[in-house]
Amino acid sequence: MSAVAQVIDVNAATETEQELTDGFHLVIDALKLNDIDTIYGVPGIPITDLGRMAQAEGIRVISFRHEQNAGNAAAIAGFLTKKPGVCLTVSAPGFLNGLTALANATTNCFPMILISGSSEREIVDLQQGDYEEMDQLAIAKPLCKAAFRVLHAADIGIGVARAIRAAVSGRPGGVYLDLPAKLFSQVMDADAGAKSLVKVIDAAPAQLPSPAAVTRALDVLKSAKKPLVILGKGAAYAQADEAIRSFIETSGIPFLPMSMAKGLLPDTHPLSAGAARSTVLKDSDVVVLVGARLNWLLSHGKGKTWGDAPKKFIQIDIEPKEMDSNVEIAAPLVGDIGSVIEALNEGIKSGWTAPSQEWIGAINARKEVNISKMSQRLLKNSTPMDFHSALGALKQVIKERPDAILVNEGANTLDLARGVIDMYQPRKRLDVGTWGVMGIGMGFAIAAAVETGKPVLAVEGDSAFGFSGMEVETICRYNLPVCVVIFNNNGIYRGTDTDPTGRDPGTTVFVADSRYDKMMEAFGGVGYHVTTPDELKRAVDEAMDSGKPTLINAVIDPAAGSESGNIGSLNPQSVVKKK
Repeated sequence: MSAVAQVIDVNAATETEQELTDGFHLVIDALKLNDIDTIYGVPGIPITDLGRMAQAEGIRVISFRHEQNAGNAAAIAGFLTKKPGVCLTVSAPGFLNGLTALANATTNCFPMILISGSSEREIVDLQQGDYEEMDQLAIAKPLCKAAFRVLHAADIGIGVARAIRAAVSGRPGGVYLDLPAKLFSQVMDADAGAKSLVKVIDAAPAQLPSPAAVTRALDVLKSAKKPLVILGKGAAYAQADEAIRSFIETSGIPFLPMSMAKGLLPDTHPLSAGAARSTVLKDSDVVVLVGARLNWLLSHGKGKTWGDAPKKFIQIDIEPKEMDSNVEIAAPLVGDIGSVIEALNEGIKSGWTAPSQEWIGAINARKEVNISKMSQRLLKNSTPMDFHSALGALKQVIKERPDAILVNEGANTLDLARGVIDMYQPRKRLDVGTWGVMGIGMGFAIAAAVETGKPVLAVEGDSAFGFSGMEVETICRYNLPVCVVIFNNNGIYRGTDTDPTGRDPGTTVFVADSRYDKMMEAFGGVGYHVTTPDELKRAVDEAMDSGKPTLINAVIDPAAGSESGNIGSLNPQSVVKKK
């Protein structure tokens, strides 16, 4: 064969290669086509090269030390952006680790897609013992909003599109996408592959409430003598901030924000009833629920929390089945929050009478008493610190830096911070949400920094930090502007329990006087060890000014803290004594 012929043959082969694509490239192209620009995950068989190739194609790939933390990052990315956060895991154990975060995302209505590689279908279905053999699709289905498996490269575009639409439409939630290992190396014609991709159009269409439902709700609201608006994290997710502000300020109705809705209007707003929570829940007569559910966090809408006064509820939710879940809803408003609030704003433009000064005055009087009581505890400059004196310093930090994002978890650390630290902007407070789980801290902090570019202050109980603490290496590796503050009181709830037999440490006790700050230093970050509120404030300010990965070990009195925090009633206690 001549040299010319050889060159022609090589060129022909090159052209043939360029006309082909495979499962790896189609997954990446499908994500990019739908503006998915970040993946959180842990590399390994069979998705290691998928992560490498995605990074090479311009997608940001954040690799974690544990899949649950990567999943939590993806979940909160979905909350912050209204796009599904993507978590990528290996098969079987890695999938199961990510599944905890997926279930939590579904419970909290965060749009998220868990993409996991899986073992060969033929072997798994015959239970012949493949590497990491597991029917992952069957396991995922009961724990998420939707679950899909893609077996053919030509179906990758549709599979990704269905996952995106399922995650963000209606009530958002978690979606599982199963990609068997064999799928990635499947080859097909490049043109056909490009045509198989789907750009999702109008993934979360507006859902307008019916005019009759709006009229009914306005009639109930007009009958109120002591109205109250409760803002849930669904209201924060909706990003209908100006419409909600307009509704509150035009109507003059006091509002109570749930923890992740804090900052939709500043906690210092004249109509904020956060400092009079018990009073407004007990004494109100008409309650408007905006993206909030009457679950355990609101005592299911009944019982002593809600007092003896008859209540009428107006509930705004995109999910019709949420209505009447615990108590009768007098005026259900089914639709997306932005559309519903706009309709209510139209209805109160004329002929609206604001709540009485008697009601507003009663709330303000209770707020003044409670704020005065709290302020004395926050100003206490004790050594060692208690929770209140430490939180008093952090309250000032957020006041001076309202643009910073606060991540918060723990028992006492969470319960008390929720009430002490005022928020001033929407979607700046991220915490454990509906399930009240611990372990979300580092995943949430990393995603908040990646997705927003804002400084992050993660306030952690020492127990809560333990669930995801190794991710401080991830924070350092990506050089993220995250300052972690650990309230270290040597244990869970308190650090003073003992083993009555004298054999082991108490079940809730950790190593005394641990130096968590050394962990951050080990990976090249900055560590501080502080014992007073003044030292804590200075250390946090320095960390937030520098933007460097920082961990502050804040020494808290081991005797501080109550059993299970504010939900101690949920922790059963034995009343039987052994003779």
